[in-house]
Formats: sequence, C-alpha cells, structure tokens
Amino acid sequence: MTDKYDDIINLPHPTSKRFQRMPLAERAAQFSPFAALTGYDALIRETARRNEILFEPDGTDNQPQDDDSIDFP
Repeated sequence: MTDKYDDIINLPHPTSKRFQRMPLAERAAQFSPFAALTGYDALIRETARRNEILFEPDGTDNQPQDDDSIDFP
C-alpha cells in the first residue's frame, strides 16, 4: 500500500539559491504583533521589580509586617 506523499517524503528540504535564510530572531519578530499574551512581559518585569524591593540579594527579608503596607494590583 502506498501513501499519498511517498513520492516527496524523502526529498531534501528546498533552499533558495537567490536569498539567504532569515535569522530566527527576525522570523520570530514577524509574528510578535499576534502575541497571545499581550502585556505578559510587562507584568513579569513589574513582578520582578517588586520582588527586588521586598527581598534583598543578601537574603534579608524586607517584607512589611502587614499586607496593607504595599499596594499590589
């Protein structure tokens, strides 16, 4: 039994002799306007910034004693 694509399945991937391949970063940038999680990166950066305020790199804890001291959205 033969499958529908048996004649092409093992052919090499076509490459252009005229154009170079686009770098992956540029290829990904083409689709950035369609990001499903718009604003997610900004939220992550803001969370990291707030955690830097609350937790010092030397391991000391700068968290306030009550939850009302810091206004989180």
